[in-house]
Amino acid sequence: MTSLPLVFEAPRRAQPPRHLADLDPADRRAAVGELGLPGFRADQLARHYFGRLTADVGAMTDLPAAARDTLRELLPPLVTPVLEQACDDGATRKTLWQAHDGTRAESVLMGYPDRATVCVSSQAGCGMACPFCATGQGGLQRNLSTGEIVEQVRQAAAAARDGALGRPMRLSNVVFMGMGEPLANYKRVVAAVRRITAPAPDGLGISARGVTVSTVGLVPAIDRLANEGLPVTLAVSLHTPDDELRDTLVPVNNRWKVTEVLDAARRYARTTGRRVSIEYALIRDVNDHPWRADLLGTLLRQRVGASRVHVNLIPLNPTPGSKWDASPRRVQDEFVARVRAAGIACTVRDTRGREIAAACGQLAAQA
Repeated sequence: MTSLPLVFEAPRRAQPPRHLADLDPADRRAAVGELGLPGFRADQLARHYFGRLTADVGAMTDLPAAARDTLRELLPPLVTPVLEQACDDGATRKTLWQAHDGTRAESVLMGYPDRATVCVSSQAGCGMACPFCATGQGGLQRNLSTGEIVEQVRQAAAAARDGALGRPMRLSNVVFMGMGEPLANYKRVVAAVRRITAPAPDGLGISARGVTVSTVGLVPAIDRLANEGLPVTLAVSLHTPDDELRDTLVPVNNRWKVTEVLDAARRYARTTGRRVSIEYALIRDVNDHPWRADLLGTLLRQRVGASRVHVNLIPLNPTPGSKWDASPRRVQDEFVARVRAAGIACTVRDTRGREIAAACGQLAAQA
């Protein structure tokens, strides 16, 4: 199904310039001190960036003009929008970003009646080589920096606030389900989560319970994340409950088998008190069989626990050149019913952004 190799270590490439969002509060004050300014200027800068969602130093009129010129060094432009597309009557907006070195990645801002959510990228491309995913088939270019990740969120929060989704909204949810395997860029992703969830002016002040980190199942990193003290939701991209199929559908399964991944999910749920989401892209005649639904329900009940897990079914989104498509509705309904019969909560994800290649598995960073 796939000929691409698994890539856990990103290619070595020059990282973007140092940015305020790369630094924790103590390091910000130290950086400002290195620029010859008093430490409290770092707090002022952070109030504008995280609290008011602006990176325009010229607009920070409570700072002396000379200080503004100096502090520009800590707010270099990291990601610039190249293309913006909208669908779903403006409630779904995809942005193609370009970094300082020409690297491209995408994020998707979505408005719902009760919330605004942004799906962000943690890498440019992806090294996990899943054959049904456009991102995985494009390979891995490099890791994104903490600042590049946070900038996607800050700009999405500003856009939502300013009415980009049809009315002013507060960004409440951040999902690391864009391009890349978040746990393969572990340190920068965890640092980004801390910036996203820290109260202003230290961070964006989004509740950790509104943050979801997705993974194909990097077991050691799941265990590490469980002990970070960050009660974020873990989403495991499982896609099939049997090793024979998962070895090809999700190639990382050749390193960590289904039961190992589910055991790590159980440990995560026990440690954090957070229910784990199991992501399952339903593919016609590939992983949608009744016996797989039964096996999925049984394994989740036995290995994770019915109260600690929720299955999120995703009708497969089309990608260029793919030979696969989504399962028929009747097959999908039977799959849901069988998983629920095992005592496991199961819902079907609301598919957003197909028309602009913004749905799950479609991001390819192409204009």
